[in-house]
Amino acid sequence: MSDRKQGGIWLPIALIVIGAGWLLHRLDIVPSVNWIVILALVFAGSAVLWLEGLNKSTVVIGPMLIAGGVSTFLQQYFAFSRAVQIPLLLILCGLLMLLARSPQIPAAPPKPWEKLSKD
Repeated sequence: MSDRKQGGIWLPIALIVIGAGWLLHRLDIVPSVNWIVILALVFAGSAVLWLEGLNKSTVVIGPMLIAGGVSTFLQQYFAFSRAVQIPLLLILCGLLMLLARSPQIPAAPPKPWEKLSKD
């Protein structure tokens, strides 16, 4: 019963965040950009890191999603050119892939379908 009550908290929180963001946008307090895409990318990248932990897979995926959100904001608000955005994201991806090869970064756990094929 406790889990059900706790799970019910996300809808009111989401409504408050969406409403506050909408109000700040309408009052011209926050910049006019596509917040849904930007926040979805940043949230997805953060969720990958939070839910999966840091491993050879998430050390690339999480930061790339976050960087995609940040660079999309820069592209929309500051007219950051895609001719610069895309190469920078490629450089970051390459650096993160090199970081993932480090022995200090743990291996990714097996996926559910990989577990099934071994049984």
